[in-house]
Amino acid sequence: MRAWTTGTEPARLTMSDVAVPEPGADEVLVRVEASGVCRTDLHVVDQELPVHRPHVVPGHQVVGTVEGTGPAVRRLRPGDRVGVAWLRRTCGACRWCREGRENLCPDSLYTGWDADGGFAECTTVPEAFAYPLTSDHDPVTTAPLLCAGIIGYRALTRAALPPGGRLGIYGFGSSAHLTAQVAAARGAELFVMTRGEQNRELARHAGAAFVGGATDVPPVRLDAAIVFAPAGELVPCALQATERGGTVVLAGIHMTDIPAMGYQENLFDERDLRTVTANTRADGAALLRLATTLRLTPTVTRYPFTAADAALDDLRAGRASGSLVLEPD
Repeated sequence: MRAWTTGTEPARLTMSDVAVPEPGADEVLVRVEASGVCRTDLHVVDQELPVHRPHVVPGHQVVGTVEGTGPAVRRLRPGDRVGVAWLRRTCGACRWCREGRENLCPDSLYTGWDADGGFAECTTVPEAFAYPLTSDHDPVTTAPLLCAGIIGYRALTRAALPPGGRLGIYGFGSSAHLTAQVAAARGAELFVMTRGEQNRELARHAGAAFVGGATDVPPVRLDAAIVFAPAGELVPCALQATERGGTVVLAGIHMTDIPAMGYQENLFDERDLRTVTANTRADGAALLRLATTLRLTPTVTRYPFTAADAALDDLRAGRASGSLVLEPD
């Protein structure tokens, strides 16, 4: 089969013919129908995240059809449609797993980082970590929900936004534009600070009350803010923009260094600064249910499978807005 793999040097992605993976005892083999292109994939390819597996196949927003099953698989059958997300496996025994916080499991493994992902014609996933989907789920528009949607949902939950509150969004890419839809459905007023006219236009289309540049100051104090952009210099901006008792959530897996901050102007008055670390399967199930109820509709730019490197280049350069998705040629 064809697959894109990372190189030994940063920013390298190579397509080659590799063997179709064999599913483990508790895993299923999935024929890929669509694979979202996430900024985390870019961090893996550019080695901004440490290399966990040399020459790994990126991609962790995968929709596909089960083609084969391991001997311990009980629920899924060939022909079933499933989603494959970032969280691939946890130990199930540590204190965090037992407490329902499996996203903090120290032995957790991730699709497209620890194991080969969806930038390929086939991939594998443990049955327990596959999301059952129906034939009504469009692969291309569902794929971005499996990371961008899930992480945005977790970030919004951790933001503790009051009903009808003012939400600041810093960076308006794939995850942010889905999160904005969920927040708006809950009555939030949106204030978006982002680079790139394409992203700003997408924010206006989402009904934002204010749209400005990445470091612009919103016209009113915010109840909460989510920083989606991997830019540490935006953290003090977000904290300064929040109201007393406000919450700022950092949604990315990677971020440039956060500059020194003053206690009085940035953190005093009981402002909370929180991070998001991966997600639980419960987060994913909740987001997929919500997506059906709200009819979440990602703005998608489609790329043929053979253009995965071009899609990453566009994401790296900020030339594309919304969600990027690879589909079979």
